[in-house]
Amino acid sequence: MQAYAFTDVGRYRSINQDYIYSSTAPVGSLDNLFIVADGMGGHNAGDYASRFAVENLVDFFGTKYPEKDIHGILKEGIRKMNRELYYKASSDPSLFGMGSTLVVATVKGNVLYVANIGDSRLYLLRERLEQVTRDHSYVEELVALGKMKRGSRDYMEKRNIITRAIGTDETVDIDLFALKLKPGDYFLMCSDGLSNMVDEFEIEYIIRTEEDLKKKAQALVEAANRGGGRDNISVILAEPQIREVAL
Repeated sequence: MQAYAFTDVGRYRSINQDYIYSSTAPVGSLDNLFIVADGMGGHNAGDYASRFAVENLVDFFGTKYPEKDIHGILKEGIRKMNRELYYKASSDPSLFGMGSTLVVATVKGNVLYVANIGDSRLYLLRERLEQVTRDHSYVEELVALGKMKRGSRDYMEKRNIITRAIGTDETVDIDLFALKLKPGDYFLMCSDGLSNMVDEFEIEYIIRTEEDLKKKAQALVEAANRGGGRDNISVILAEPQIREVAL
């Protein structure tokens, strides 16, 4: 497996409130681990939330849990971290209102396991680029109800309002996915600093270029800055390199 991870402050923000982690080596019971968190909150609160989330998850996952399946490990780690982040926010006035999106992924054999909260995304590129995760956002909930058109002016103005985040409540709902991978697949994890600045056609075009994986990931960040760079930009691009038969 190959993976490259980049995070960039963008063109307008002074602080990077995104925090990422990428390891193709084992982490505890997981064969590899990839995390993107996009913090929210005033002053240093968003920065604190995303860093706290990632560092505490990496610490939790670093312990082996032979009795648990992978989704069980992801759920327990995220729920434990969420409670601790919520208590931090509740006890420190400077951290009130902080929270973070979260998308976590790991590959075992030929299966990609994913957990997400908020609007940071995971895409799978096979025949075409497909969004695997579901945005927990105000606009996407209205789209699902048929009350808003994706890409409309109202959609674009309100697309940053998220309806689910870590650290904002003592409990959190987690979306979980498991997908069988095929040879030639790529997956992309990103904060909305990429997905709001670069359309999916360009994202797919960049990943399909003949450049090496590192240059593809860098090109995605560069495209987001060219597109406006209005937010922090985080990208993890991975090529699982699945064989025809994976046990």
